[in-house]
Amino acid sequence: MAVTDPSLHAALETSAHTREHCMSMLDRLFSNPSSSSDDSQAELFKAQKILHAYLSQMRGLNRQAVLDVRETKQTTAEARQEVDRLHLQLQNLYYEQRHLRGEIAACDAYDHKYQQLPLVPVEEFLRLRPELSEASEHELMVARINHEHAEREALEQERQGLLKKKQGLIADNKKRRDDLANLDKDLEKFIDAAKPIQKTFEKEY
Repeated sequence: MAVTDPSLHAALETSAHTREHCMSMLDRLFSNPSSSSDDSQAELFKAQKILHAYLSQMRGLNRQAVLDVRETKQTTAEARQEVDRLHLQLQNLYYEQRHLRGEIAACDAYDHKYQQLPLVPVEEFLRLRPELSEASEHELMVARINHEHAEREALEQERQGLLKKKQGLIADNKKRRDDLANLDKDLEKFIDAAKPIQKTFEKEY
């Protein structure tokens, strides 16, 4: 897998240069093991200085790489926490969605009382109220229920009127019965009072 991070790429390049420089120094030492001339010593000293520079650069790059790794781990941990939070939020939304769908299904399956009302059929109602021909199903149902309510109120008022009329007729009939009863009593008293007169007429003279 290719390395794309700039700091790691620089570290690898410096490591490769350091390795090449070390190999070059070893080759020079092994090729002239007994050389002790001033020129050889000067070249070796110069090579050592270059090697120290490479090693110092390697330490700096290694330190930066460690810091970058720590920062990357921290960023990854924070991102993982955010993903976990979003995942939990998504699960909660799924749960709420299932709950709401269950509530909607329960409402759809509920045996509403208005469905048992003897409402006027839609076709007949639209003939009575043609202005509602473009109304929605909900608006049409509300209008039909209101129409049924108004009809029942009118029938109730008519029933109350008939009930009052009936009560009036009952009262009149009771008064007539009471009058007839009183008349019967008066007749009986009259008959009783007339009996002596009747007996007088019945005597033979």
